[in-house]
Amino acid sequence: MGVKSFLLQFFTWWHSQTLGTRLLIARQGEFVGEDQFGNKYYRQRNGERRWVVYSGVVEASMVPPGWHGWLAHRVDIPPSQENYQPHPWEKPYMPNMTGVAPRYLPHGSLANPEPRVVARPDYEPWTPE
Repeated sequence: MGVKSFLLQFFTWWHSQTLGTRLLIARQGEFVGEDQFGNKYYRQRNGERRWVVYSGVVEASMVPPGWHGWLAHRVDIPPSQENYQPHPWEKPYMPNMTGVAPRYLPHGSLANPEPRVVARPDYEPWTPE
């Protein structure tokens, strides 16, 4: 491990894992599996805690649905130990686009370049008599 990597682990949490997480894995962690993004999943040897070590930027949306269910204690068997197939309604991964150019802009947003849809012409507001 280089000096830069050590300092990042010591002082920051948003670059993969911290030094404390590395020590926790060494003392109490049990490797469970890895997903298609390179994230590694661990649990305490007594099975109480479960956590993920991200392969790159720490972003919660990088956890696939099967692993998310395991991390949240919704299922007891991790996807690496069963033949997990995503449900048809589960969408594939899409990165979090908050604050970047291809983000979602609703029709009424001032930042949306498309012309705003005017109210229906047959609309008549209610006025008290």
